[in-house]
Amino acid sequence: MRKGVKAAVVGGAFAVLVGGAGYGTYNIVSAVNGGGESGGGPTPVRTGPPTAAEVRETTRKFFAAWEKGSGVTAASYTDNAADAEPLLTAYAQDAHITGVRITPGAATGATVPFTVKATVSYDGKSEPLAYKSELTIVRGRTTHRALVDWQPSLVHPELRPGDTLVTGESASPPVEAVDRNGKVLTKDAYPSLGPILDELRDKYGAKAGGSPGVELAIRHEAEDAADTPLLTLAEGRAGRLRTTLSASAQAAAETAVRKYPESSVAAVRPSTGEVLAVANHREDGFNAAFLGKLAPGSTMKIISAATLIDNGITTANGPAPCTPDAMWEGQTFRNLKSLAPNQNATLSESFARSCNTAFIKYTDDLKTDSLTQEAEDRFGLGRDDWQTGIPSFDGSVPATGGPDMAAALIGQGQVQMSPLNLASVTATAMTGTFRQPVVVPLALDGREPARAQGLPAGTVQQLRAMMYRTATSGTAAGVMAGLGGSIGAKTGSAEVDGQTRSNSWFTGYRNDIAAAAMAQDAGHGTDAAGPIVAAVLRTGG
Repeated sequence: MRKGVKAAVVGGAFAVLVGGAGYGTYNIVSAVNGGGESGGGPTPVRTGPPTAAEVRETTRKFFAAWEKGSGVTAASYTDNAADAEPLLTAYAQDAHITGVRITPGAATGATVPFTVKATVSYDGKSEPLAYKSELTIVRGRTTHRALVDWQPSLVHPELRPGDTLVTGESASPPVEAVDRNGKVLTKDAYPSLGPILDELRDKYGAKAGGSPGVELAIRHEAEDAADTPLLTLAEGRAGRLRTTLSASAQAAAETAVRKYPESSVAAVRPSTGEVLAVANHREDGFNAAFLGKLAPGSTMKIISAATLIDNGITTANGPAPCTPDAMWEGQTFRNLKSLAPNQNATLSESFARSCNTAFIKYTDDLKTDSLTQEAEDRFGLGRDDWQTGIPSFDGSVPATGGPDMAAALIGQGQVQMSPLNLASVTATAMTGTFRQPVVVPLALDGREPARAQGLPAGTVQQLRAMMYRTATSGTAAGVMAGLGGSIGAKTGSAEVDGQTRSNSWFTGYRNDIAAAAMAQDAGHGTDAAGPIVAAVLRTGG
């Protein structure tokens, strides 16, 4: 299936509603001008929520036009015809979906569930298509008509803004992806792998020796995003693709993230950089484990501690006073209210207890790019050169001044990471060697991995001691309890404007597996991200 120009299916204008404050009242402009039933003025318009009769009538008209394949007419019954028309037109034309029959269910207020049954036909091949969706009727802001609240997902529940539908020869041959031990990995068994398997197919389908089939697929707005197959009309020949994933670690990751909304986890083997597991539990289906760009909170203190040690500022057993507060460039930083200050604390103690002020106090001793250089040169972050095998974010620790310079030391400000970045950071801290994470072997397509200097042996010894202390008697002790072998951890939470709670972050290692997790709006590191990481570490990779 060739990739071509895609129509935009997002956007829309936001107009000001002119009307009375009460529901079901006359337009206030009409009242001011003296309009009324006998005055010959403007016809009264409805305001407020659509009535049950309006919901039924608008839904009927929209479905009727959709069934006939008239994208223009169907779009006219939505509150964003400009965005709706291309997708509704593509449904019949580009996707070759015919014989559409839509059966509405019982409305709940203005929301109507429905079932779609149709046929997809292409080049003499046909397959039935059936799925469920729902729509909501709203009052038009300027027209005051009852209209369908336009969302691409109402056309098909897997559609997102920017997507369209196409049917034809698949863009890439199918692949049979297997884990490191030869076990087949499927979307049904491992739902989180859906987007990853699509990316692997898009990039390696031809290299794996397969041949394309014919399918109905979602084509995404981003040019480099792989199509998402929805229905196969003719099977292609699948090529076999070996990945670095571990079926046991992946299963544990899948189960763990399902317990926490908007959560993601990634695990790697420190000795090789091989990715063992990647899982996401998100409404938007985004692979945040690889592509997330969020402040990592106090898990950043692994890099910050390494920076202080490598620049000769302090050591694990050296001073790092935990004061009640610390000020930098006019901004005051504080610790959690439950954290008692300790003027005599060492770096190891302040790290294990996650004392923010102990790190902020050392801002004066660093250059504006000290943290950036440590992240790039030692940990391989922020240089946009990772070659994991699928799209990924390399992390970002930019050189800054002002309050952001201090905030970066505790993983706030402009610092951004994904769980994969943090798992890699933990692996580097554990071994002293940066090994760029990979999902498929580098030899498969001759990729050159990113390289970094790594850490001095003395720094590694101190980081491991601090992370061990954190895991056994510090903030991570409760989560890591019961895990034997060589262990270490770091907790984190990151404040985000507009959220009632912080993002939960946690990273840890056990023997030859390092994992990191993030859960948005989930509280402290031990509240959500910690249990996810611990579940993956228990598998042993």
